[in-house]
Amino acid sequence: MTWLLGRLSPGLTIRVNLFADLIFLVTGAVLAASIAHGYPGGSASQLLTVSAGACTIWILVSTALRHYDPAAFDRRLGDDVAMVTVLVMAAGTWVALAGIAAAPLASPPPPGLFIALVWPAAVALRLLVIRPLSARENPLEEILVVGTGPMARLTGQDLVRRGRRRLVGFVPFSNERESDRALLRRAMQLTVPIIANCGELESVLRRTAVAEVYIAGNARKHENEMQHAIQICERMGVPFAIPAYTFRLERAWPLSNRDGYLHCLPYEEKPWQMAFKRVFDIICSASALWVLTPLLVIVMALIKITSRGPVFFRQERVGLRGKPFTMLKFRSMVVDADKLRGLLAEQNEQTGPVFKMRADPRVTRVGRFIRRYSIDELPQLVNVLRGDMSIVGPRPPLPAEVAQYEPWQLRRLCVRPGLTCIWQVSGRSQVSFEQWMYMDMQYIDDWSLRRDVDLIFKTLPAVLSGRGAS
Repeated sequence: MTWLLGRLSPGLTIRVNLFADLIFLVTGAVLAASIAHGYPGGSASQLLTVSAGACTIWILVSTALRHYDPAAFDRRLGDDVAMVTVLVMAAGTWVALAGIAAAPLASPPPPGLFIALVWPAAVALRLLVIRPLSARENPLEEILVVGTGPMARLTGQDLVRRGRRRLVGFVPFSNERESDRALLRRAMQLTVPIIANCGELESVLRRTAVAEVYIAGNARKHENEMQHAIQICERMGVPFAIPAYTFRLERAWPLSNRDGYLHCLPYEEKPWQMAFKRVFDIICSASALWVLTPLLVIVMALIKITSRGPVFFRQERVGLRGKPFTMLKFRSMVVDADKLRGLLAEQNEQTGPVFKMRADPRVTRVGRFIRRYSIDELPQLVNVLRGDMSIVGPRPPLPAEVAQYEPWQLRRLCVRPGLTCIWQVSGRSQVSFEQWMYMDMQYIDDWSLRRDVDLIFKTLPAVLSGRGAS
């Protein structure tokens, strides 16, 4: 049936899969309780507690196991069934624990019946609907390959065959032959360009946002240039992959690296903590938007009454791995603020490419108040809910600022930007640009959930005092 469909938007099947799985969990809990105890199967509050807990466990475990990552669709069918089974068992364990805690005063869903209802539905959805549909998606991530030799050619063909990631180009090593490039062009059918050379990799990565760089070289022939490419990726915070072995395997398969590469990240991977971080972001942003609704409505009315122009200010910012997104803020300046910035450039009080000015004439009366207490940043909770940002992380920069970054400063783009970070609790505009960048590097290198919680608690008094705001 998928042949009837055109290309789907990137990430659509992942979102559909997650939403449907959560529906299965809630429906499974309600049906299991109704079948076991008769309609309606227990109190609404009890079913809500069981369902919410099961959904939370599901999101945590699936994030840690990368069940909804684009690369997960490259798993074998049996591996996908095993992964869904693990998730269902984790949710079923919560249902069992909730039943033990509630008994004998309540009628909880039987965990065995819950698993029997949810497991076949989740497996059927994944195998019969989501996997076929995912093949119709446009690639979600972009990849760059360094090299044009045999390994680069096979890597490019494998990436194109899988179709999960878009190959944007090949960057040749200096001593690769023209015949290798001709074979590459023929193999790739001229669909992927050969761009620049390895010596220009830094400039290529500056103008092209990629999710990963495959360094497809021969260690004996390209050792120096491969090491140079690794150093550039490390300094700029770009994930990269290097050959896992130097010998050609024709029938044997490595157990942990089926594509023949070691994949390296610019930070220490902590999957379980990252899973909790995403769940925390979703719960906090949704709860804050609900609780702060009266304040948001009042601010919207004041902005509309006191100055001409829209209530919200939409601005393109640079997000995770250099991808642009539209950031939301309450408008705190006059409508033509961007045009007036050039006239005020000489009065910039911040070092580096960032513009900061205490008595900025473009700021409105209401804007001065909401900026002092960071109320203008509250609409970014929507960005957090959508996944563009996190509660804690380096502040998202402007594209013009990123264009002026030194290579080591680009590493701050390797994590999701956030509402608050070390800079916000250390004086904000009173901190020099270089110190600001070093603070972000410190956050990336030392990240943990506990550190995020500490920064959130430090942010509250910093915001209420208005210290360093401009």
